[in-house]
Amino acid sequence: MPSLRRFFEIEQRGSTVGREVLGGLTIFMSMSYILFVQPVVLAKAGMNSDAVFMATCISSAAACVLMGLLANYPIALAPGMGENFFFVFTLCGVATAAGAFKLTWSEALALTTVTGGLFLLLSVVGFRSMVLNAIPDALKSGIAAGIGLFIALIGFEWGNLVTSDPVTCVKLAGLRGNHVAALTLLGLGVTVLLMAFKVRGAILVGILLTTGATVAVASAWGLPGIRPEGVLAVPKGLGETAGQFLAGYGKLLDKLLSKDWVHVLAFAFILLFMDLFDTVGTLVGVTKRAGLIVKGKLPRAERALAADAAGTVIGGALGTSTVTSYIESITGVQAGARTGLAAIVAGVCMLLALFFQPLVRMVGGGVVVGKYPWGDPILRYPMIAPALIVVGAMMLRAIRDVEWDDPTECVPAFLTMVAMPFAYSISAGIAIGFVSYAFGKLFTGRARECPLIVYIFAVLFAIQYVLVMP
Repeated sequence: MPSLRRFFEIEQRGSTVGREVLGGLTIFMSMSYILFVQPVVLAKAGMNSDAVFMATCISSAAACVLMGLLANYPIALAPGMGENFFFVFTLCGVATAAGAFKLTWSEALALTTVTGGLFLLLSVVGFRSMVLNAIPDALKSGIAAGIGLFIALIGFEWGNLVTSDPVTCVKLAGLRGNHVAALTLLGLGVTVLLMAFKVRGAILVGILLTTGATVAVASAWGLPGIRPEGVLAVPKGLGETAGQFLAGYGKLLDKLLSKDWVHVLAFAFILLFMDLFDTVGTLVGVTKRAGLIVKGKLPRAERALAADAAGTVIGGALGTSTVTSYIESITGVQAGARTGLAAIVAGVCMLLALFFQPLVRMVGGGVVVGKYPWGDPILRYPMIAPALIVVGAMMLRAIRDVEWDDPTECVPAFLTMVAMPFAYSISAGIAIGFVSYAFGKLFTGRARECPLIVYIFAVLFAIQYVLVMP
């Protein structure tokens, strides 16, 4: 025990082993909703949900342990919200128009591991700040907020709160006979109240309570699709996705050498940027709250970034999307955690979660609300939808940093933000943001305020939408 305290500098940072363990448990409770969300989201791309769950648990645990041992920070990691939707709806082209650019999920995993490896290289050689700082703050804020709106829209759809309309495209769904919407609103209300009263793990508790209510309603009214399978079991299924990224490398290279090279480069850049933005923002926010920033600088920052990047490579190799640092780690700091021991405790919890696969499978099973014209069942997810809406709301706070009095800053941020849900595409929002930002700065005589990399990608995005896309 004394060597443990020395290694993690527990006493020097004013903490105790007990506080670190409590902090790690608190972090896990706050972020464990991803264990329920991730299999549902990636299953939309055709991936095996059991395999995704196992890959999520293992890669998260590995990244948490690396963060604790290498950087000694109380920061836990898991597949990022936003990156997972980008993986499914943009890289894999789920729900896009026929003929749109699409990757298979194995190709998307290959691209994820490539960008993770590039991120790891940038972390080792110290170039990450140059790449991150090249993106204007307005676009960073617009992208974060836009992803939040996109995730919230998915939550409304999966919660059966909105439905299609032949005139307005989408409209609010009624509650008469709409058990899924009623359950979603119940879960949303409970989750918001729990958060308002600062209950630890509010989102996770909300998911579990909504699941219980859904099972009860299914028993009373016979909702199709809900199949309780127990709680504990030996995990299985990882072989369905582990190593499949290797099969995607060849096809990804073929696309890079074809007319699709613009898409591949743009998507690789977006993945890299999103991970950089999420990680650095989380590192600064959590360590500042923990009092670990020294003279305005963050010691061992490159080690923390390397742990993050290694998690992405491991996740892609096993079968899940980009792994990144979680802002929910602040809850552990509030509970007293100050060292990497808390991150390791959270990682151990991620491994133990492997044995709750039946519960996760039931939550992600969905409720059948009808059939598509081609015969496939229409599934909705009242247990998951409230969490998506709440997470989307939390991400929207990024817009407070936008300079709303400067049209060349606020308009690109606004267009980035609203284009994502309106176009049902994260990459579309990013493309519109880059093009509009470059246009605004160039034609108002402020060209030097726009970084060169923004001009380059604005041209590439313009080529993509004018010449490449059908």
